[in-house]
Amino acid sequence: MFLSLIPIAMLFAASADRTVDFDRDVRPIFQARCYGCHGPQLQTRGFRLDDGAAAMAGGNSGPAIVSGHADKSKLILRVSGAPGIGTMPPMGKRLTAEEVATLRAWIDQGAKWPQTEETTTAKPRSTHWAFQPVSKPALPDVKNRAWIRNPIDNFILARLEKQKIATSPEADKRTLLRRVSLDLTGLPPTPEETSAFVNDPRADAYERQVDRLLASPHFGEKWARHWLDQARYADSDGYEKDWFRPWAWRWRQWVIDAINHDMPFDEFTIEQIAGDLLPDATVEQKVATGFHRNTLTNREGGVDDAQFKFEDTLDRANTVGTVWLGLSVGCAQCHNHKYDPIPQKDTYQLFAFFDNVEEVNIDAPLPGETGAWMRTRAEYEAKRQALLEEYNVPELQAAWEKDLLFTIANPGKRTDWDLAWDCVLKLTEGGDGGKIVQTPPEKRTQRDQDILTDHFVRNYHFAVGQKKYNELKFKELDQKLTALKEQYPQLSQAMVIEESPKPHPTFLRVRGDYKTPGIEVHPDTLSVLPPLGVQGRAANRLDLARWLVRRDNPLTSRVTVNRLWQEIFGQGIAKSSDDFGTRGEKPSHPELLDWLASEFMDRGWSRKEMIRLMVTSATYRQSSDARPELKDIDPDNRLLARQSRLRLPAELIRDSALEASGLLDPEIGGKSVRPPQPAGVLELGYAGRSGARWVESAGPERYRRGLYVEYLRTTPYPQLANFDAPKASMTTCTRERSNSPLQALNLLNDPVFLEAAQALAVQTVSEPGDFGSRLQRAYERVVARDPDAKEKAKLEAYYTKQQRLLADDLTAQQKLAPYEPPGATRLETAAWTGVASVLLNLDEFITRE
Repeated sequence: MFLSLIPIAMLFAASADRTVDFDRDVRPIFQARCYGCHGPQLQTRGFRLDDGAAAMAGGNSGPAIVSGHADKSKLILRVSGAPGIGTMPPMGKRLTAEEVATLRAWIDQGAKWPQTEETTTAKPRSTHWAFQPVSKPALPDVKNRAWIRNPIDNFILARLEKQKIATSPEADKRTLLRRVSLDLTGLPPTPEETSAFVNDPRADAYERQVDRLLASPHFGEKWARHWLDQARYADSDGYEKDWFRPWAWRWRQWVIDAINHDMPFDEFTIEQIAGDLLPDATVEQKVATGFHRNTLTNREGGVDDAQFKFEDTLDRANTVGTVWLGLSVGCAQCHNHKYDPIPQKDTYQLFAFFDNVEEVNIDAPLPGETGAWMRTRAEYEAKRQALLEEYNVPELQAAWEKDLLFTIANPGKRTDWDLAWDCVLKLTEGGDGGKIVQTPPEKRTQRDQDILTDHFVRNYHFAVGQKKYNELKFKELDQKLTALKEQYPQLSQAMVIEESPKPHPTFLRVRGDYKTPGIEVHPDTLSVLPPLGVQGRAANRLDLARWLVRRDNPLTSRVTVNRLWQEIFGQGIAKSSDDFGTRGEKPSHPELLDWLASEFMDRGWSRKEMIRLMVTSATYRQSSDARPELKDIDPDNRLLARQSRLRLPAELIRDSALEASGLLDPEIGGKSVRPPQPAGVLELGYAGRSGARWVESAGPERYRRGLYVEYLRTTPYPQLANFDAPKASMTTCTRERSNSPLQALNLLNDPVFLEAAQALAVQTVSEPGDFGSRLQRAYERVVARDPDAKEKAKLEAYYTKQQRLLADDLTAQQKLAPYEPPGATRLETAAWTGVASVLLNLDEFITRE
């Protein structure tokens, strides 16, 4: 939308008989007309008009205002609709000739801003609770001091006593052990563990169990899952093609190990935000930056790389804002935040920390890999080179690279080669192809050369056509190269980031449009929070990482302990754990949240110590039995007069079934796996339509924990999706909990749960005893308790009915009991499979009491 040209004579007819005042004459024009006016921050096509220095500097197109020279000022050229200059305002009511004349006169008179005018360096303050410094409150006094087990209980009980609400009794030992086992390791206790705890008379028996569980390597698996949700982890790119990411798991491995070793959360933060920038960074510290590689990747043809790079960078900045600060920074992409004190400029200052990031893959061998790789590497490379020479690859690739370099320098001249170049950018392993092509061969690493050669062999047809490609037999060569690689040990890779050696300036985007750069911005943090404090140089991601975990940052410690609390009690002290802004819910116990945040920092940012504190509290140990008298007073259990019953997350339901049945493969870490899933699921996405198939994992990998199930963004594993696993397209800080018929059908019919029922049946009939004693042992495995008389009677009747129904159906017996254990008939085993399936479908089984 453009201004009609204002007659030049009228523009020069500015009132010269009086001094133009900014507040009286100029500010009203800016506030009424300027594009992007939100409160006091005036901004128009990249020109900052609330700050004299910024306006004089202007945006990327030059100074907005040249003091004393209206005819040289970009502002006047824009508002007057000069030919070839983008017009302001681009929409809405246009400036009148009188308004333009006023602006011209003001500039000619020196463009004076009042001394009291706010500048961009001013730090706005907020009274919002989350932006106030963290302080450690004194413990409140309580009447029932005997109930207190640790300081957490003081805060909870003080509130309950104030409202004259009694606490709940402590849960029985069986319930308590199952609860804490699921919360700390994600696995139910074994009958042996339950028996040992129930029969342990020591006063600290429970604390001993907590310490055992905290030391378990399964602790890292359970607590890694919550972090992966926040990092939007998946094993594929997303978007249409949704290509598989074979090395995404390497960062997941780092997370599990870091949590198991109780890496202090400040180090955990610094290494993921900027591990590559640490002095003498180790491979593992670089692997940690894989946090930022969980963005979606668009490999569709014709995608604007500049747009995708912008969206990718913005996603990284927004994710950091949500994960560590609990703020919806992304709401200020197009304009100032509507509710929180986050100007649009602040979002792009955070964006600037990631604007010069490059995605790379590195060798990241696991223990034991390097030796075998070194011993066989020379032989592998010799055989590979022989294959390449046999198919004349070196000569053809050199010519191909020469043509690509010409295409880069002359886009649009050869459309077939434009396509070939686009494929290099999008289809090479790790996305490094564009950089490798433009690196002289003598300066490439062997790894880089292999990546480019593999791409050339697989995709040369984009340049020369399918006929020529077939004549060269490159598809055959690609298969031989792949087979050769599989024959020899290879090093694990990791998807990481690093700083670009050629940094470029960063600009705010007007209305969030990547094509419309505004003022230049520099890496900095949110103005409502304590300043970054970097002097004399440009700030970098390492500065950001250290700032996030500085003691004077009021958000990171609060946000983090709130999410730990959420996993232990079902909801955060501040319920909206992803939004600590003004639209989020206030904490139910603000003093407790601050005490925990302070304690977290005082204890060296130890995740395990904070979790131990929570699960050893009297608050945590309460029974979860419903209390009718609290129905109206505290329907959501915000006051914690009892524990909460919680539906297990998707992965833990699967894990519990495998553990109870004895099928679980307990191996920690490693690659993602493919357990059975319904036929046709993968075919719903691009990969399946392109011929890919879901090849089920063989051997024990089939029974790995849900954490390791390959999760594809466009065709997620059905059982995980049915039980509310997040879509992994954006950060998820709180999982939904739903209850649907599809979930019940999943538990009854999914091959994994059928196999679990079969395995539990085999365990049960392989032990001596009558129906009652066998049912008791099955109950101990599944829900860590004995069945009551009513349950026993119902299940015995069901068992008898199953035997009668299956007696003459040998086919059904075979399907339900493919294995006939010694000492038991197939009919008996098949009937017990039905009973086991009932147990694995109990609400109590898929619930943490």
